[in-house]
Amino acid sequence: MRRIRWVGAALLGLVLAGCSGAGGTPSGETSRTTVSVSGAPSASRSPVTGSDWHAWTASYPAVDGRCEATAHQVVCRTGSGGFVGRSRSTGEVTWSVPPAGRGKDAELVVDSATERAVTSSGATLSTANLRTGKAAWTHRLTYGSTVPVVLKVADGTVFVLETPTAGVKIITLAAFRMSDGKALWHRSVAADPYGDMAAFGGRVYTIDGTKVTARDARTGATVATTPQGVECSYLISGGKYLVCTGSPISAGDTFPPLQRLDPDTLRPLKTAEDTGDKPERGVISSDGVLVLYEDSAEDPGGGAWNAYDLVHPKRLWSYNTTTEEAELADDRFVTFTPVNDAPVRGRVITIDLHAGPKAKGAAAPRMSAPYSQSRYGEGPRLVVPGGDPDHLVVQAATHRSLRSIALP
Repeated sequence: MRRIRWVGAALLGLVLAGCSGAGGTPSGETSRTTVSVSGAPSASRSPVTGSDWHAWTASYPAVDGRCEATAHQVVCRTGSGGFVGRSRSTGEVTWSVPPAGRGKDAELVVDSATERAVTSSGATLSTANLRTGKAAWTHRLTYGSTVPVVLKVADGTVFVLETPTAGVKIITLAAFRMSDGKALWHRSVAADPYGDMAAFGGRVYTIDGTKVTARDARTGATVATTPQGVECSYLISGGKYLVCTGSPISAGDTFPPLQRLDPDTLRPLKTAEDTGDKPERGVISSDGVLVLYEDSAEDPGGGAWNAYDLVHPKRLWSYNTTTEEAELADDRFVTFTPVNDAPVRGRVITIDLHAGPKAKGAAAPRMSAPYSQSRYGEGPRLVVPGGDPDHLVVQAATHRSLRSIALP
């Protein structure tokens, strides 16, 4: 049985104001709960601006999958390479694209710059035009993948890492122009899709379970590899930063240390010391703050989000909780409160990236009202648009609902 650590003390002293009841669609949902620590003045934000948005809740069919958001719409995959678009203002469905293939579904990537959404199903790569709400193009991949392909988009190009059979290391890395699907190049590469992939700064990075390889994004030619002695089993990227961690699917209980890499040479850079626990998932801000969810490999359950400054190598803060679901919203870290802290569970919390959960005043953590869709049993995830958003969507898996709320 997975043991959940009791972490209520981590939020001891939080003062909550203006909470509305859980469940249903409460009136006044656009109001925000402000939080202060140890008697500090409550931090506050201006109300949601723009008369075109209001809180909304919508259900989605069982075939629907992961959702992402742009400044104007929420886009969800519908299985077998299909898409559906909803208004971010009202939640109403505005367009849909029928399935394009059959098989294992890949992740969903929504790219505002090219106004495209991309996913794959089996051996079919499919895209939707976010401006017209119609299918943009499809492409037949080399293999019918038995595990989902890995997709990354950067600078108008979608990079596809295919996996023909589980355990095969020599697989296909291909690049397509996002606007019209033109095939740009493909390479047979030694790579591990479970180690993820990264693309930024004119390069695409793959990992084979030990070393990282950088390729020119225009040609696919190899331009750098990690030097001997640098152990890397999983990649995390964000902004202009590239970090190696231990693998979240490792069966062991010891892991290689956290290691920042120079994206040009792939040489190791000075990096803060990690906790030694198992790294599960991480996000990196544009100014170089890595927030990494780490958990006990021997007794998993409740872990902690640990923030590391990659520029001035040091550990910044820690937040104990029970979920590895989190996103970034401008200069704040967004996650859910721990399930085992009854006074505050079932909420969305935002934390200043540099100041952490014990900050006071304007940088203090802020919480939403309690919502049933945010409860642990719903398996919720966050859909946060880029830029400086003032609202977000909570996607609940158990009862399959989408709920748009004001960003705390």
